[in-house]
Parts: sequence; structure tokens; C-alpha cells
Amino acid sequence: MVAVAEGTLRRTPLYDEHRRLGARLVDFAGWEMPVQYAGIRAEHEAVRTRAGLFDVSHMGEVAFRGPDAERALQRLLTRDVSRLERGQAGYAAVCLESGGTVDDVIAYRREEDFLVVVNAANREKDLAHFRRHTSDLDVEISDETEEWALLALQGPASEEILQRFVGRDLSTLGRYRFVREEVGGAPAIVSRTGYTGEDGFEIFVSPRDAPSLWRRLIEAGAAPAGLGARDTLRLEAGMCLYGNELDEETTPLEAGISFAVHLDKEEEFVGRQALRRQREEGLRKKLVGFELEGRGIARHGYPVAAGGEEVGVVTSGTMSPTLNRAIGMAYVPPDLEDGLAVIIRGRPVPARIVPLPFYRRGR
Repeated sequence: MVAVAEGTLRRTPLYDEHRRLGARLVDFAGWEMPVQYAGIRAEHEAVRTRAGLFDVSHMGEVAFRGPDAERALQRLLTRDVSRLERGQAGYAAVCLESGGTVDDVIAYRREEDFLVVVNAANREKDLAHFRRHTSDLDVEISDETEEWALLALQGPASEEILQRFVGRDLSTLGRYRFVREEVGGAPAIVSRTGYTGEDGFEIFVSPRDAPSLWRRLIEAGAAPAGLGARDTLRLEAGMCLYGNELDEETTPLEAGISFAVHLDKEEEFVGRQALRRQREEGLRKKLVGFELEGRGIARHGYPVAAGGEEVGVVTSGTMSPTLNRAIGMAYVPPDLEDGLAVIIRGRPVPARIVPLPFYRRGR
């Protein structure tokens, strides 16, 4: 994230709300986005203890329609989307033939079609990949990013807050399930999903309705939260971030998201043969969580050493606001069990491998 150059970046429908709240704005994947309002720690704690509200309208939305829509996604995604019921969403990876990861996405099976939410920085690359691999199918692939604003209400009080604006009983909406519902009188898709390790909802609304809903949710008790808190929250929850833990040189198996890779599904998908070989032959590297045992904070790109030699690299690191410890994730050799150090400004700082996630709701 870098400082904003005036007039060169895209803005979400909530830009004026962020300015009104005094947010610090940064360049994130070509979008002028809020990184923090009251401070990352305060926003992080608001999500862990009550509720935070994120603007994630920069994410891309791609619709798949037509007779071959399901077949196209079976070919493009690692998940078996035929197992998704209408009103159900599923996390998946998009792969190259080599098994490297093009993106990680969430596919929503609607009544009549599929909606796939992709990372903002990958939207154009994804669209080209989707169309290149489905040109022989009867499927319409439409970029609907401009048609949606996306709000993420996250935290233990999120259901209580959102329930004030929704007629349906939200307690009956299960994890990774979604419904079409009016929220505060505005048509919306309400999904019980998120990226923080907390209970919560992601709300798709028209850009026209987003500012009013944003203000009403804040008035009801949600704290505005920026991308800084979103990153510390997802790291505590052990969730991958594209560009950090995932890229085209890394497979979903190496990244530890094999739960989203259905190698046994009937249809062939891009990258399956390479992933099958990797499963048979073994991983080249593995993603681990670690805690520093000395002073310092590990950052993305810092080397990881074992036995006096560099053996890996840090993908993400922070001082955990919840645990009050320096934590991180790193790629290391698959047989390394412990005895590693993170090189911080030329100095090896001992670290120990710990199970992921660092934080689990209800612990």
C-alpha cells in the first residue's frame, strides 16, 4: 500500500463516507481505499469484541450464465461446484496448468447463475483466464464489478446489528449460505461469510444504496474499519492473502488450502494433473505459522533460516493485537519441524512453529 496520487485511482461508492470519517486513504490495487480510521488496533479490537464495518467494494464480481455455466466453473475452479446448493457459497482456487495459483475466489450459486468474487488486483487477469479456458462452452462471463458495492459487517454483534434492518431471522442463515433480502429497504444479497475469523456478513447492494446503508450500520453500533485491521484479523485467523501466501509459483496444496481442492471431482479442471503429481511426489514447500521468541516483528519478504542457512521466506507478519505476540506465516521446506529463525535487519530472531490458525473464535 502506498500514498495516494490524487486523481489516478478508482474510488468506491463509499469514498465520500471515508473522507467524512477522516480515514487515511492509500493506493490498494489501483483503488483509493481506507487503511484506518481510529487506528488499526482499535478497529481490530472492535471486530473481535463487537462489530466492525469494512468497505470491500473494490473486490471484483464476475457472473457466469448460460447452459454451460456450471461446466465452465468445474473446469476453472478447484472446488466441485456441483456440490453447491442454490444459496450456498464455496471458497476455491483458480490454477494454471502448472498448479500455480491464479487467484483465490468465492463462488456463489444463485437461483439462475453463479457469481464469483475475485481479488481486486486480479480481476482483469482472471477474466482473461476464464474466457481463454471456456471459449468452446455456451457460457456468458460478465464483469459485474460496477454493479455492486460490497460491505463486510464482522464481529460477534454483527447478527444483532444487521437484524435491525432485515425482516428474515438471520439466526437461521448458516455459514457460507446467502439469501436475497432487503436490508434497510434496499435490495441486497446477504451472505454469512467473511475474512476476519469472526461471525459476520457480507452484503452486496447497488452502489446507489451503499452510502445510506453504511451510515445506518455505523449508527447502529458498527465501527468503521480499514484494510489495516482487515489484514491483522485475517492473519490471526490463518487466512491466505493473494500476493503474500498465494501466487502463480505456489500451489493451493502448498498454501494449506487443500480443503478447497477436490481432486476427485468428475470433471477435469485446469491444474488438476499437476496437483495430483504434487500430491503423489510431495510438496516443494509448506506454509507454517510461527511466533517470534525474540524481539522484533517479521514482515513480508524477510528471510527464514534454519541451521545457519536460508531456507524460506516470511509471507505475512505482525504484532497480534489479540495475542500480544509477534506472529507470522512463512514458506519453509516440507520436512522442517522447528528450529527456525527470522532474519530481521540482518539479525536472526528465534521463532517456533505453531499450529494455524493463531486465533479461533470462542477460544
